[in-house]
This record gives sequence, structure tokens and C-alpha cells, in this order.
Amino acid sequence: MLNKGIITQIFSFILYVLVQVLLLKNIVLFDKSFCFLYIAFLLLIPVEAKVLGLMIVGFITGIAVDIFYDSLGIHAAASVFIMFVRNYWLNMLTPQGGYDSGTVPTISSNGLRWFTSYVLPLIFLHHCVLFLLESWGFGLLGFTLTKAFFSTWFTFIVMLITQYLFYNKKRSL
Repeated sequence: MLNKGIITQIFSFILYVLVQVLLLKNIVLFDKSFCFLYIAFLLLIPVEAKVLGLMIVGFITGIAVDIFYDSLGIHAAASVFIMFVRNYWLNMLTPQGGYDSGTVPTISSNGLRWFTSYVLPLIFLHHCVLFLLESWGFGLLGFTLTKAFFSTWFTFIVMLITQYLFYNKKRSL
């Protein structure tokens, strides 16, 4: 029998992917800013998850998005990359007492400043890998970095909005 945490993760996966491919796929700001909210699902996996499992989940999530974007695996590659880097980045940001077991890295559990320093670099890395693979190299580096920068902020702002709307407030910010 599946436990409550796994059922919640499966529901979250389906919801994030559906929102991405049905709603956010068609939202582009100024031809440079794209919102890839599906990576919020990946970044909000509990902190004790192991790297290999994270990379598998990243691959499955990325491939699910790639199927609807017809993008030949670039979302999968970018997602696997940030899942590989995620635990190393979490270790660098570990609070003094460490993380509690089962902690989900949200604003409500760690605060806005910590959450920002956790997700913003990972979102930027994801977008850089994604757009570099999309452009097939460094030929359009300036345009690619511009897209990554603006898309990072667009994704981050939408992620903040979803955090404040849908996640419980356990502590004051």
C-alpha cells in the first residue's frame, strides 16, 4: 500500500506537469521569458532524497514535459542536471541544526531568504542548460543568457505565488 507522502508526490507530479503543458506552454513574455513551473515539483522533493532517485524523477518529469513540447529530451537533460546538483546545493545551505527528517524545502519551512537562495540558482542552472541545448551550442550565447535570466525571474515569481497560495504557513517569515 502506498503511503500518504508518495500519493501526494504523484498527485503533485501530475498537477505540475498538466499546468505546465496545458497552461504555461503558451505563456511567453516579450519573446524572451518562459515559465517552467514544473521544476517546482523537482525542487520541492523532501531533502533526504538520494541523488540517484532524484535523477530518475528528474528524467521522468523532463520526459513528460518533452513529450508535449516536442523538444527531443532537452527538458529531461536540464531536469536531470539540476537533480544531480540539488543535494550538493542543499548541503551548502544547511541550517545550523541541520534539516529535520521529511523536511520539504518550502518557504513555510525555511523562510523566504533561504528559499530564494535555494531555488534561484537552481532555476537559473536549469534554464541555462535548457536554452543552451535548445540553441545547440554557444553561438547565440548572449540571447541564450538573456532568455535564461528573464525566464528564471518569471519562473521564480510564479513559484513564489504558488508557495504563498498553496503551501501551509508553519512559521513566520
